[in-house]
Amino acid sequence: MKPLLVLVLPLALAACTRAPQDAPPPAAPVTVGNAATPAPGQADALAAYHWHLDAATSADGDRIAALFANPDKPLQLDFADGRIAIGNTCNRMGGEATFDGARLTVGQLVSTQMACADAALMAMEREAGTRLAGGHAVTLVAGDPPRLELVNAVGDTLVFIGAATARTRFGVAPERVFLEVAAERVDCHHPVMPDYRCLQVRELQYDAAGLRTGAGDWGPLFQEIEGYDHQPGTRNVLRLDRYPRKDVPADASAVAYVLDMVVESEQASAD
Repeated sequence: MKPLLVLVLPLALAACTRAPQDAPPPAAPVTVGNAATPAPGQADALAAYHWHLDAATSADGDRIAALFANPDKPLQLDFADGRIAIGNTCNRMGGEATFDGARLTVGQLVSTQMACADAALMAMEREAGTRLAGGHAVTLVAGDPPRLELVNAVGDTLVFIGAATARTRFGVAPERVFLEVAAERVDCHHPVMPDYRCLQVRELQYDAAGLRTGAGDWGPLFQEIEGYDHQPGTRNVLRLDRYPRKDVPADASAVAYVLDMVVESEQASAD
């Protein structure tokens, strides 16, 4: 047996409680138009989308190139519960986010402490932390897609494009579940893709203290998990949101799985 390298993220599994199925759907996005003053429901509007960086210029008009070091996964902002989350950098960053009229104030940002071999990605993270902390003038322009413009105290202008979150797309509150994904895919009999190889998964249960209390049987998953890119040879425990689908075709799953985070990852060493 080869030795195993294990990574477990120190996040409270107490959050594993399942969202109530009868919870009200998220508020509809607020139309702000081209006005610089946000509507009272702007926080709800921002929370309805993932915001991907589209343009960034400094006060003198120069492009802030360091913020585009990850072109396949642009810098992403998410707003929820009075906080901002910054993704697609080396580390995940977050902090408090408060609105006052047409201004957004981002509090002190904290992050995980992973080191990345990609120096450009680390530089992108530093730039994001510097440009996003503090106060910003906000313009939210409704449309398909919507646009969010932030101008900070030194005149940097960051423009983001909105992509609807899963909850916005499905229109209901999800059920929070944990799936363990085996290291290798398995042969399975997919109804429409004869050569498809399924993820091998089992559902895990945790108590309020984050201790594992049970596990289901292993079986093939006849669909992909949105936001998850499986790497052969790596076993993962995933925290997922499970959404019921409407108007489901006869050959499709009645639910959709959306990745919230990778809780645990284990892979065989190269030795």
